[in-house]
Amino acid sequence: MTRIVIAASSAVVRAGLEALLSATPGWEVAGSFADASHVDSLRPDVLVAALPVGGLPVVSNGMSNAGATGAPAIVLITSEGQPEWTADALRSGVRALLPRDAPAAAILAAVEAAANGLAVIDPQELEGLLGSPGPVDAADTGGAPLTPRELEVLRMMADGAANKEIAWKLAISEHTVKFHVASVMGKLNASSRTEAVTRGLRRGLILM
Repeated sequence: MTRIVIAASSAVVRAGLEALLSATPGWEVAGSFADASHVDSLRPDVLVAALPVGGLPVVSNGMSNAGATGAPAIVLITSEGQPEWTADALRSGVRALLPRDAPAAAILAAVEAAANGLAVIDPQELEGLLGSPGPVDAADTGGAPLTPRELEVLRMMADGAANKEIAWKLAISEHTVKFHVASVMGKLNASSRTEAVTRGLRRGLILM
């Protein structure tokens, strides 16, 4: 069972996140608060925080073990993130940075990833963190390398496997598959699964 605590200054946002997260099998929402001051005592696996940038120190200071072994992974949902604090956020225990208008599927995928020790960063935030001058065409530069799991997912996409089938073959959840598919498409600068497969073929990532 994955224990989750929600910290959001807006009661409406807290209610929405609680309804979304508690409906997922295997997840338990252990508490929902206006700040992160109760997190230590509840010892969750994941803290989902919808706070402004100024609330980030609250997330860290509210937990004596933030960023330490056994500390919860933090999924931070904010519309005010800036590249200069993104690295600090990651060092503070943040494992996912999402815009406030992130769709439900993206939030679920981020929580799933964070609970499994992965880090998720919105592409716009990642661009700023890496200091990229602008979008780069992966077809021209080779793009970021795919992880072994992403290569597996890409090759199954090339075989026409849907997310449900990929999840079954790899023994992972569909939420995790969606995360991997999105990552593959982002690294290949593809706007569709077909385009991702085509670019994978061009780069020699898929053998037909």
